[in-house]
Amino acid sequence: MKTFAFSTLLAGGAFAATIPNTAAPICRFKRDTTWNPPSNLVVPLKQVWDHEISTYSNPLGFKNYGYDQVMAGKGKINYCVRWDSSKSVSAAQRTQIEAAVRKQFNKWISVLAGFEKFPYKTVDVNVVGWAVRDKNLLQGDTSSIQVYTDKDADGIPQCAENCGRFFHQDADYSRCTAGADRHYDQSLWLTDGFEGGAGGDWGQRAGTDYFLGALNSENIHIILHEMGHTFALDDFYDWTPTGVTNFIMLAGSATEITEFDAWMARDWWRNLKSRYGL
Repeated sequence: MKTFAFSTLLAGGAFAATIPNTAAPICRFKRDTTWNPPSNLVVPLKQVWDHEISTYSNPLGFKNYGYDQVMAGKGKINYCVRWDSSKSVSAAQRTQIEAAVRKQFNKWISVLAGFEKFPYKTVDVNVVGWAVRDKNLLQGDTSSIQVYTDKDADGIPQCAENCGRFFHQDADYSRCTAGADRHYDQSLWLTDGFEGGAGGDWGQRAGTDYFLGALNSENIHIILHEMGHTFALDDFYDWTPTGVTNFIMLAGSATEITEFDAWMARDWWRNLKSRYGL
């Protein structure tokens, strides 16, 4: 579920955690450098773009999409994990979580690489902090991360607002005790008992057990879907574009980024790239 509404950090909603057996296999598609989508995708891509432009609030004026964050960070993205859990987490698990989020994020980058001057083949994604209910939940050496015990208005662990891009889109991290270099651009919010997912410019949310159980998966499909929202892509709960029925942003229909997902992301990039002075 998309939850950024371009200003809110609230998360909720229902992305089905299972994929039906009828989901079609994902095609392996070529990387393109110019806007030249396959003929069968031209109409549905136009439908999606028109729908997004007509339903989003200030779609071309908003400046905290994933594209903006990657460009502002010069190819680097920092995450902070909101450990909304009573479970202990080992140093090895933390390393695996960082590797997993890096891998999933770069799957979106790979479909943009080389397309109309997108300048990065990969993005350096690092977890720089963890927010926990109790520091004792973090086992092993924590010297390489910032540990937060801040809470949001609902009492849920939250990485310090003074260090978060969502709260400081002017890039003023002068009050971040971790230092500007260890600010976080996005949160990975892992919650005990949470079903489905949520995502937006602030990051992504999923169930703790789901994410831990998928650490070694090639595609963590709920996270891929929610990262799609970070890159401005929409949900399709009440309509489906003409002729396309299996793609990651259509919840429950695909387990990987498809050619249609790739072209939707490229559509946003080609319409935003002028803001970066490339």
